[in-house]
Amino acid sequence: MMTPELCATLHSVAGAMASFPDGWWIIGSAALTLHGIDAGPVDDVDLLIEAGLADAVFDRLGIAPILLPPDPLFRSTAFARWQAAPVPVEVMAGLDVAVAGCWQRVEPRTRQRIMKSDGPLFVPDQQELLALFRLFGRPKDAPRIRALMAEAAGKAAAPAR
Repeated sequence: MMTPELCATLHSVAGAMASFPDGWWIIGSAALTLHGIDAGPVDDVDLLIEAGLADAVFDRLGIAPILLPPDPLFRSTAFARWQAAPVPVEVMAGLDVAVAGCWQRVEPRTRQRIMKSDGPLFVPDQQELLALFRLFGRPKDAPRIRALMAEAAGKAAAPAR
């Protein structure tokens, strides 16, 4: 659900990222919300950026990289949290997910533009988001997967106009 806090945060992200026309996406639960799909609360906004943009984006947002402890499922070449908006924004570059003991880079191939008053936001399309949530495979991804599948089923059942 698009809370006022999330709405304000997404407007802030759009404004901050306006000078970067390519190479970034909102993923995770915030991306679902931008697609108009409710899969529960959005605790943070996941901003995935291409590795080559990390220094420029971190500088633009006024944030510094954080060294995270090793995680068995995720790793990134650069990570930071932007706390200037009501909802925390986790900015990650070079995101990898562990799949069957091997690291696989998360590189969205689709990019849908969603306009906000402060500029565009970009998200992977619904099919790619579904694939990402399946790839991540965490318990919190299950309702997201169900919501995306229900949305797809609803579109398939809708009469043609």
